[in-house]
Amino acid sequence: MTSTPLSLPVPHPATEGHFPGSPILPGVVLLDEAVRIIERDLGTEPLCWRVSSVKFLSPAAPGEALRLKHERLAGGGIRFTLSSGERPVATGQLTSPRP
Repeated sequence: MTSTPLSLPVPHPATEGHFPGSPILPGVVLLDEAVRIIERDLGTEPLCWRVSSVKFLSPAAPGEALRLKHERLAGGGIRFTLSSGERPVATGQLTSPRP
């Protein structure tokens, strides 16, 4: 399993209005950043991954130190978890568009 730190800048444009006074990173931003890191860690060209499953378990604030863990599955897919310390933020699985 590969483990990589993930942090997004403060302020982040995606948090504007999401939510005023208590900003959180939208799930789509976390998922996009996770896919970019996974592709970089695997040394692959950008692919059109299919999100087989994703569950957002708790909110993440801009600038919060996050850690992405991922592993390649036998069929070519990727299982990942995103956490802040011991607190899980998201889990999911990606399927490669290529066999």
